[in-house]
Amino acid sequence: MMCLGVLVIAADLTGIITPPSGLWWVLGVIAWILLAYLLYRVAPATESQEPLIVDAPVRGRWMVHNSPGQKVPSHGTTTRGQRYAVDLSHPTVGPDMVTPQNPVSPRRALRGSRPEDFTCFGEPVHAVAQGVVVQTSDGQRDQRARNTWQAMLWMILLGGFLRELVGGYRAVIGNRIVISHHDGTFAAYAHLKRGSSRVQVGEEVVAGQVIAAVGNTGNSTEPHLHVHLMDRASFDAAAGLPMTWQGCQVEGMDPSWRKHAQEPGSTALDGMPRDGAIVRMAEERAASPSEG
Repeated sequence: MMCLGVLVIAADLTGIITPPSGLWWVLGVIAWILLAYLLYRVAPATESQEPLIVDAPVRGRWMVHNSPGQKVPSHGTTTRGQRYAVDLSHPTVGPDMVTPQNPVSPRRALRGSRPEDFTCFGEPVHAVAQGVVVQTSDGQRDQRARNTWQAMLWMILLGGFLRELVGGYRAVIGNRIVISHHDGTFAAYAHLKRGSSRVQVGEEVVAGQVIAAVGNTGNSTEPHLHVHLMDRASFDAAAGLPMTWQGCQVEGMDPSWRKHAQEPGSTALDGMPRDGAIVRMAEERAASPSEG
């Protein structure tokens, strides 16, 4: 989209085309870019189906947010296979916490927190099902959290739009891994830590295998894992698919979410935790017969 505008302007400067002069020319280019952006955001859809039961992508004690267990679409968009996407970070309180974290209320400071200040940063990410790696990327740097008011406003009002416009899904998803499952579905793992990928394209993985680490890359407010299922490997052409996790037990509600918590909506996906839920994922799993 940005490239389209650049090409049109370059054609004008070189004399290939002669557009109208003045303000109308500028407004015309902007209008075409915005139109292309809106068309680009049109998302495919699939027939409704029963959720696929898969392994959890993390182990131990975590907090769920932007969950399909609260509403669908969980992230407010159906694009890029995110209809049933879910985010995972560490709870804000508990015996395993090192530093306080609050994903609901930004803090007052000049700069956002370092990714290393979050206890989930660098935690292992596990494959949710057996399959073959079809896409990897782990070269983007981990950024500071957008957990100050000024950083949050920048991201909401302009930063996310510019990232989308200039870099497309690669800049939004950040470091990522996509795995093709033998049932024709695909799992996408996003915002991964730079240099943490343990797999490569074409590699066969089993359910539960460590494939990377939690990071803070792409359009991310703070270190967390974003994961979703989709019907094809291409983010821009994919439709989202529902899933539930085996070995997932809800322990309660995170204190930082209690005053913001709402009852799950009518579109909520049964079997998935609601926003703010503290869950414990099974530490171990038994291999299925197909995995030997």
